[in-house]
Order: sequence, then C-alpha cells, then structure tokens
Amino acid sequence: MRAAFLLDENYTGSARVRASGDGREEPRVYRARRRSLRSDSVIAAVLLDRDGTIVRDEPYNGDPALVEALPGAKAALDELRGLGLGVALVSNQSGIARGLITRAQVEAVNARVVEILGPFDVVLYCSHGPEDACACRKPKPGMLLEAMRTMGVDPHECVMVGDKNDDIDAAQAAGVRALIVDANVGLAHAMPALRCLYGEPGKGDEAE
Repeated sequence: MRAAFLLDENYTGSARVRASGDGREEPRVYRARRRSLRSDSVIAAVLLDRDGTIVRDEPYNGDPALVEALPGAKAALDELRGLGLGVALVSNQSGIARGLITRAQVEAVNARVVEILGPFDVVLYCSHGPEDACACRKPKPGMLLEAMRTMGVDPHECVMVGDKNDDIDAAQAAGVRALIVDANVGLAHAMPALRCLYGEPGKGDEAE
C-alpha cells in the first residue's frame, strides 16, 4: 500500500514511520534531530524535491515536453500557497556533471515546471555529481539552507518533502522536519500529514 511517512528524530537513513497513507492512522509528527520543536507548531514554508515529488521522474530529463505533473500536485501546491506558505524547489541535477544534459536544458525543464505548477518562491538545483564533494548536493543541506535564507524563514518553520533518502538526510542536516513519499506518488499523497503540521488557519490567533 502506498503511504506517506514522517521521520523521527532518530532517523538513520532507512527507518520510516507510517503516518497517514491509508487514511486510517493518525499522522504522527516528529521533530528534526538538531532542533527541539513543538509537534503542533505552524510551518511557514515547504521545501520540495522536484522529480518524483511534484513531476513524474524522467531520469536526466532535458526535454520540457516530457514534464508531467503528478496527479493532484497542482491542487496541493495551490492549497499551500493559498495558506500563505512559502514553496521552494531544491533539486539534484547531476546529469549536468555527468555530461548527459546541459544547464540550459535543466533550466528549460524548470521553466516548464514553473509554468504548469508555479509560481515558486525559490527554484534551486545542484549541477554537481556525487564525487564533487560540494555543499549543495543533497544529502548535504546547502540548497535547503539557501532556500530558507532567500525566503526569510528558519529551519523550525519548514518541512521538506521528497521521495529519496537523500532528501530526508539533507533535511535532517539542515534541522528541518521531513516527510518522505513514494516516488511518482508525491506531494498530493503527503497533504494529510502536511495539514497536521501547518494546523488550522487562525488557530494560533484565537489562543492569544
């Protein structure tokens, strides 16, 4: 059965905790390893992987015509933006370093993603390969940290959604809560768990 998973503070790269995939379990919210977070805290921004999370994963895709939004991704993104949340894309694109695609092709594909699913507050990608030892390629936290700086939000105000362990490891390194989804199922399937994180609009104001 397909499911979304929230990761706990003891995440080591493989363990996953069932959250809300079948609609019969209450999502459980855990805190990132490097931060002390209230499980009911309202988030300000969502950091998203691209391929397999909001668009269908086409390995090393350099053709905008092949970009296909995953079912429900547009509605999910519109919901997040409608709540005033920042939305950022942070994507590994090692095909550039491998000589399989060009930077111009990646940017053309990103432009198509923005066209069909945007707008986004930040769109970042890493062109390096695994052997380049850069600070930006996930599982390093560089892209996530830069996206948060650009949006003016702190790690405890964010959640990362992705379909690979590298996405989640990057979030852990950045002190960001993390949600992993099945590849090519993506963001729409994560929304029940995300709703538990951002809470009900106005709830915090009523408590003051």
